[in-house]
Amino acid sequence: MNMRLIATLFFVLVPHTVLAYDRITGHHFASRSEVIATQGMVATSQPLATQVGLDILKQGGNAIDAAIAANAMLGLVEPTGNGIGGDLFAIVWDAKSQQLYGLNASGRSPKSLTLEYFQQQGMDKIPAYGPLPVSVPGAVDGWFELHGRFGRMDMPAILAPTIEYAKQGFPVSELIAWYMQRSAERLSQYDGFSDTYMPNGKAPVKGQIFSNPRLAATLEKIATGGRDAFYKGDIARTIAAYMKQQGGFLSYEDLASHTSEWVEPVSTNYRGYDVWELPPNGQGIAALQILNILEQYDIEGMGRDSAEFVHTFVEAKKLAFEDRAKYYADPAFNQIPVDWLISKTYAQQRRKLINPDKAAKRYDAGLNHGDTIYLTTADKDGNMVSLIQSNYRGMGSGMTPDGLGFILQDRGELFSLQPDHFNVYAPGKRPFHTIIPAFVTRNGKPWLSFGVMGGGTQPQMHAQIIINLIDFGMNLQEAGDAPRILHSGSSQPTGEQMTDGGYISLENGFSAATRRALIHMGHQIREASGPYGGYQAIMRDPKNGVYYGASETRKDGHAAGY
Repeated sequence: MNMRLIATLFFVLVPHTVLAYDRITGHHFASRSEVIATQGMVATSQPLATQVGLDILKQGGNAIDAAIAANAMLGLVEPTGNGIGGDLFAIVWDAKSQQLYGLNASGRSPKSLTLEYFQQQGMDKIPAYGPLPVSVPGAVDGWFELHGRFGRMDMPAILAPTIEYAKQGFPVSELIAWYMQRSAERLSQYDGFSDTYMPNGKAPVKGQIFSNPRLAATLEKIATGGRDAFYKGDIARTIAAYMKQQGGFLSYEDLASHTSEWVEPVSTNYRGYDVWELPPNGQGIAALQILNILEQYDIEGMGRDSAEFVHTFVEAKKLAFEDRAKYYADPAFNQIPVDWLISKTYAQQRRKLINPDKAAKRYDAGLNHGDTIYLTTADKDGNMVSLIQSNYRGMGSGMTPDGLGFILQDRGELFSLQPDHFNVYAPGKRPFHTIIPAFVTRNGKPWLSFGVMGGGTQPQMHAQIIINLIDFGMNLQEAGDAPRILHSGSSQPTGEQMTDGGYISLENGFSAATRRALIHMGHQIREASGPYGGYQAIMRDPKNGVYYGASETRKDGHAAGY
């Protein structure tokens, strides 16, 4: 007899018995309880990074200090998703001013590399690896912008834990070991990669102690010399010399002239909650566009495991991603109609295009690759940080400058090479970005800091987290653990066009009846192991004076507080 049936019969016959392998509260798919604490909370994708962030809070640092420390640590222990060779975006709730602040710390393309170069080489797409997709890494400048405006501890103390771990080593987790071994297969061809990430000629395995003394030395220079040590000192010269040797275009001038930008977060109201994202060149407003369309439906009445809900969600996503493909780019080079795209009026017009019974093959405008880290922090004073950082494709371009201990990002791959496209390549331009932090306020007060990693997955999952919390009444951990919907195959900012409707992947938990009904509506269903994203969140409960923390079972996620 089926073991689940036996357990069910046993529970019916002995109603007061609790089964050891089932949770006794909440939804059955919840992997754990929320973490609840009063003084501070840190949620990251790696337990050691979470502990580093908590230590900074306990030493008197604030949420901004903890976020920088945790991000630095993640660059060491999770190099498969981020590092100081990549870019950074953040949303900060400042308790003193009671305001949200947005930071775009993404880098620009090399000034000496032109669109004509790609055309002369006969390329219709920028390569994924090697020297050509490398843009200026913005993360370090992002740290110092955050620290200069909101930080409390000094930077040497903030970076000290990561420097020590980099020297002494740390045990590699199962998931990161798997990703490192996969990256090694394609990136070991590039100079410097093996020296840093393949001790004894092999990528580390689970449980192996891995150290990165080169990164420790680089972080020591940054801690004492500030952001100029990275962008104008020996580090910048080393990067420029290496890139020239590799046939690349990133120069000392590109690094020395880099600046981050403080930007105004934008929002839409979803059933009484203000959901905040950063404007392009990122893709955050796609989540707002999806929510604006879905707010016009009775999502709660549909039920989560229903073909009606999945179909409506996917069609709303398709519509938003057509605009994403056409309009989302560097606003310094384009007039992007952000206010119109996230307006309720526009959403009402777009909703009319959805056939409730049939999947659309294509829509006209009115990348699920890559890996990332997301973290969030909160402190006893009420400051909260939503921060995301990435090299783009896993460990990045493979370009590993001599002796520095990190890889440069390959974010430039996301430019289009079509001359009339908003996101067309140009010198000194920021590429379209997939990484997006999010924040939610209610009645002008902080309610939720959250994010979900994973390329083009992110806007879809931002919307699903909000729906899970608000429409389906889940708690913070359940909202992340709930089975996810992933639609792939939409038109892209690099120029690809959707003509076949793309396809849906559903995590375990959606019924066979729902899958079958979706097929009858014209959807393609494909099994996929990912990328369903990786989630972290902190929720503020002002009534009880506590923070709730949640993290991700699909990765090595860990939320902790004190």
